[in-house]
Amino acid sequence: MNELLERLDNIAKENGINTYRMSVSTADGFETIKRLPGNPCQNCYSVAKFFCVTAIGMLFDEGKLTPATTVAEVFADELASYGIPAEKWANITLDNVMRHEIGFGKGFLDIDTEDITKYPTDDFLFMVLDRELVYAPGEMRVYSDAAYYLISRVVTKISGERLDDFLMDRLFSKINCREVAWSKCPRKYPVGATGLYIRSDDMVKLGRIYLDGGVWKGERIVSEEWIKIVLERGYELRKFGKGFSKGGMRGQRLYVNYDENIAVAWHCFDPEGKHKALSDIL
Repeated sequence: MNELLERLDNIAKENGINTYRMSVSTADGFETIKRLPGNPCQNCYSVAKFFCVTAIGMLFDEGKLTPATTVAEVFADELASYGIPAEKWANITLDNVMRHEIGFGKGFLDIDTEDITKYPTDDFLFMVLDRELVYAPGEMRVYSDAAYYLISRVVTKISGERLDDFLMDRLFSKINCREVAWSKCPRKYPVGATGLYIRSDDMVKLGRIYLDGGVWKGERIVSEEWIKIVLERGYELRKFGKGFSKGGMRGQRLYVNYDENIAVAWHCFDPEGKHKALSDIL
């Protein structure tokens, strides 16, 4: 067994951490521990945001957008149909959105903690675009799932495909994911920010792609330029311990370490925060 994986497994056992599966990718290959019975395909919660970032990177590589592209440019037709002044979103860029620096006063549109049946409309895009902006773009980081619902809709508007279909063709099928599904809004768009059901041993492959300069088994997935942008700007994959990481609610984790050339992923259910013992060794 991989030494790091064995250490993680022992820590999980010693601390009673409710991990489902843990996966490690090294230069030599992949290894997974299945610790609990049940469906191996689990919700990675906010780790889903990093998959959204990767979709934006693919469109960047195709020359269809940049981090400086504004929300008003992408959704000009929708803003007009909603009667929302384009000026409201004219200075808010995709960079602002991916950094959670849109200007919202607080987070919202979190389907994991909110009752969507109590929302005033089933049009989530309208809810986001109509939301009051309290801060100037870039002034304040306010983490919100609404930002990545917006990213999901950006992918659809620019590519003509819904986010899950877009990534199925360009990522999930290429890395041989066995099962993958994404929670959707009432109008059938993936929520983007959360609700991505995927195996840990498939989730860790995205970490391997970023470690290997955007390539999977010799095929280019995203550019090295995009990876550099992601790491420099902290688009969800942010500095963590000795490497970079993205976490999700209840203890999910995707981690990459360039110095040691390893990627780690796990799913768990840990509302008590015991998984910190696992994160501390990364």
